[in-house]
Amino acid sequence: MSQEQDNTQIIAQVLPNGPIVIHGDFIIRDAEGVETQRTVKTSLCRCGASAKKPYCDGSHRKAGFEG
Repeated sequence: MSQEQDNTQIIAQVLPNGPIVIHGDFIIRDAEGVETQRTVKTSLCRCGASAKKPYCDGSHRKAGFEG
């Protein structure tokens, strides 16, 4: 990723009892340095129960996550 920053707005929204939803174009870099380009809308797990971490798969409902 370039040192220069794009002026495109990225919005992160924490949903009550649910995931963090990020709107915009951005890159997720994992612990090994592998980058994944994400666009439009991405939901990230906050409850720890998702089988698709770091992405939300809706497991927070079944787990009864509150936060």
